[in-house]
Amino acid sequence: MNAAIIVAAGTGSRMGAEMPKQFLKIGGEYILAKTLRAFEESEDIREIVLVLSPEWIDFTRREILEKEGFYKFLKIVPGGAERYDSVYAGLLACPEADYVLIHDGARPFVTQEVIHRACVEAAATGAVVVGVPAKDTVKIVDENGYVTETPVRSRTWLVQTPQAFEYDMIRMAYEIVREKGMAGVTDDAMVVELSRLSRVRMIMGDYRNIKITTPDDLRGYGEE
Repeated sequence: MNAAIIVAAGTGSRMGAEMPKQFLKIGGEYILAKTLRAFEESEDIREIVLVLSPEWIDFTRREILEKEGFYKFLKIVPGGAERYDSVYAGLLACPEADYVLIHDGARPFVTQEVIHRACVEAAATGAVVVGVPAKDTVKIVDENGYVTETPVRSRTWLVQTPQAFEYDMIRMAYEIVREKGMAGVTDDAMVVELSRLSRVRMIMGDYRNIKITTPDDLRGYGEE
């Protein structure tokens, strides 16, 4: 059974809005509602865990879940101080899952094809991350902004979500890394990498599958 953890507990400070970015609208629709619908309509997903900041749970129930009629929910879970705390809370809420897809609540343009591909590849390899090949040259710089390295562009990918894992493995990876400290962890694949429990396979995502982070990301989508 595949479960999806939708992480929507962030404050979205870089957006500079009065509310978290996942509760802004594009084309008259809440960003979070659009994200949820993609997983709601997926034939590959059987359960959804939605991780929210406690202060936004009532709003989400009233304005999104009840009005949109979403039904494929296991539960709503309060998030933690950091994203990785929220993901772990989501993992604890779906212990019967065989595989779990972890997705950003503010990444509303994920397609059915990407979700299906992540499920298939996770079942085959145990750990996959969705991404796209970098189109531009990438530079690594030091703390003063000086270039220290230029990775080979053909081997450089930009990471997206969902990231999909065999459930027992990703939960164990989180528990191993949490004991050591989560400083510097930026995504779920990195948790698996640090735990050394599995190799992580990169699979093709979609260049349209952007994360809404700044006002520029809303241009052309009818921000409200």
